[in-house]
Amino acid sequence: MALLVLSLILFLGLHLIRVIVPGFRQAMIDRVGKSVWIAFHSIASILTLIFVIYAFGAARSEPIGLLYNPPMGMAHLTVTLMLVAVICLVSGFLPAGYIKTKTKHPIVLSVKIWALAHLLSNGEAYSVLLFAAFLAWGVVVRISLKRRERRGEITPQVFVSAKYDIYAVIIGVVVWALMIWRVHEWLIGVAPLPMLAS
Repeated sequence: MALLVLSLILFLGLHLIRVIVPGFRQAMIDRVGKSVWIAFHSIASILTLIFVIYAFGAARSEPIGLLYNPPMGMAHLTVTLMLVAVICLVSGFLPAGYIKTKTKHPIVLSVKIWALAHLLSNGEAYSVLLFAAFLAWGVVVRISLKRRERRGEITPQVFVSAKYDIYAVIIGVVVWALMIWRVHEWLIGVAPLPMLAS
């Protein structure tokens, strides 16, 4: 669990730089250039994410009990919410449709839905730590983005076309279906729905 705590501090802290140290990012860009900063941040993000994955796997092998026992049916609710999360995630990488303009920050929303959905169906201490940390991160980032919008640092998404909503839904459903089918089990080692376990 100690490794998981450390990995989350590193990964989420890296993605809270603008919140914790508002001027640090711009100072680094001024010093080394934007492309170098982006490259450094990207590499650091990948490495710390790998660390989170490794630490979570290590924590799962520890004899840690349940903090709570999720009620029956929560797995199905989690799977349903994940469809919404994946669609939001995909929309965040596409030009703005209604989903992107209405949610404003669909990727952050996707992370919050993902975290909340998994808290509903996972009561192990390591799972609660992981998903609660990401949910808290999402809330903090959303508040920060809202304040930056009020200060004029961020411009609202400009609607482009509703076709990108259609693309987001189609791609999201396909990715969601693949995750349920086998990908989640291959990557995480757990089938989203018990009856689908191989």
